[in-house]
Order: sequence, then C-alpha cells, then structure tokens
Amino acid sequence: MQSVTEIKSLRSQVKAWRQQGLSIAFVPTMGNLHRGHFSLVEKAKTLADKVVVSIFVNPMQFGANEDLDSYPRTLEQDKQGLAELETDILFTPSVDTIYPSGLEAQSFVDVPGVSEGHCGGARPGHFRGVATVVTKLFNLVQPDFACFGEKDFQQLQVIKTMVKDLSIPVEVIGVPTQREVSGLAMSSRNGYLSESEKETAKVLFQALKKAASALEQGEKDFDLIIKNAIDMLHNEGLKLDYFNICQKDTLRPATLEDDRLVILAAAFLGKVRLIDNIQVSL
Repeated sequence: MQSVTEIKSLRSQVKAWRQQGLSIAFVPTMGNLHRGHFSLVEKAKTLADKVVVSIFVNPMQFGANEDLDSYPRTLEQDKQGLAELETDILFTPSVDTIYPSGLEAQSFVDVPGVSEGHCGGARPGHFRGVATVVTKLFNLVQPDFACFGEKDFQQLQVIKTMVKDLSIPVEVIGVPTQREVSGLAMSSRNGYLSESEKETAKVLFQALKKAASALEQGEKDFDLIIKNAIDMLHNEGLKLDYFNICQKDTLRPATLEDDRLVILAAAFLGKVRLIDNIQVSL
C-alpha cells in the first residue's frame, strides 16, 4: 500500500493507472476505521482494479460546537487495517493541502432539497462541507466508483444527487450498515460510549425496526408510529433529535402514496449523537 499526502503524487499514480486502462474505486473516510469502513473497502475491491482510500477529518463539515478537535484519530491503526485489505493507495492530505486558501475563501458546493432537514437541519452547513470535500476528492482521485455507507443515509443521498446534478462521472454505491451484535450501528463515535451506554444505545435500532414493522403491517398513522418510537427512546434515557418517515430518494416527508420509504433517526445518549435508519418497501 502506498501512503500519499501530496496531490501531485496522487495524480501521478492515478494518471499511470488510467494509461494502463485500469479502473478505480474510492472510499473517502475521516479515519478511526472500524468494520463498517472496512466493508466499504471490501466492496470497492469487487468493483475496480485499484482502490484508493482517503483519511481526512474535514473541518468544513463540523459546526462551531462540534467535536472537530476531539474527533478520534487513529492513523497507524487505520493504516494497518487498510494494508491487510491490500488497499492500493491511502491518501492522507493535510487541511492546508485541501483548503490552501483557508475555509473562508474556499469555493463550496450546496445541494438543495435533499440536504435540508434531518441532519441538515440539526447541523447547519454540515452537508455543504461534505459536498465540497467529496467533490474535491472526486476531482483528485477521478474514480469510476465511490462507496459510501448507508448508515449516513442522508449523506449518501446528498452525494448521489450532487453527482447527478453536476454530471460527475462517478457511480456512487451505497453499502449496507454494519452492526454490533446488539444491532447498534457501527460508528466512529461509538468509541465515546461506555459498555453500558452501548447496551442502552441499541434501542435506537429497535425503535426503527418497530416503526418499520408497523408500516409493513399497514399502519397509516405516521404520527402514532413516530410517537411510539419517541416514547421508546425517552424510556431508555435518549434525547430525541429527530425521527422522520421519508420518501427514500428525496427524503421529503412520506405520504400514504409513497411505497419506497426510509425512516431516519437521530438521538443523544449523554453527549454522544447517534444516527441510524431503516429502509421500508411497501
């Protein structure tokens, strides 16, 4: 595995692969890798001849009071895991490399509609930061495929919409969420949870499954489904951020005419913000 920090070195290798007619799959990450990230790399390896992984903790997608400085960074451990999977290039640029003129002077990408509400409502500017850095990384890596986890479902839909709207020649692949035995979605922020908190946190997915089951069994009172889910979360001590039943592609509020749904949820357990989702076909 090559470890690359500079754009010139990355572009040189990408150019050489292209001249050989090789295909490229890309997995952008913020590091602190776990089995969920590694499943993205494994999927990428089935799609293309070469796999590039980036690790970049993107300051543009963090809000003023969020955990940018304390976000877990485990580069040496990450390198070992990626090398074991025979990743071809690990790209670890600095903030100055990605944003040489600083954040305030940086051009940005906004994706209207699908970025709004849910995590976009709770974290203003978050998806502008995501869309901007992913666009830049796509321009640097020039992949044929890019793999993103379905756990961050709104992020996945933002990237898919952006690629379509801007005619970016990358096929975006959603990869199913990896879970703990308890059902808790794997996340880098799970490292902030104690073992007892992890046990409590599984109620988020339980509430999602119960809501999905109600929809599949024909319940049409969305407000009642949401109320029951919120009660489940509150009874376990979670503080609700949102619990929304949405049309799967646009993420607008679902109607009774919609048959492709996703339920998006976020809640706090102490200071840790948990997000998860479940897809429902009626």
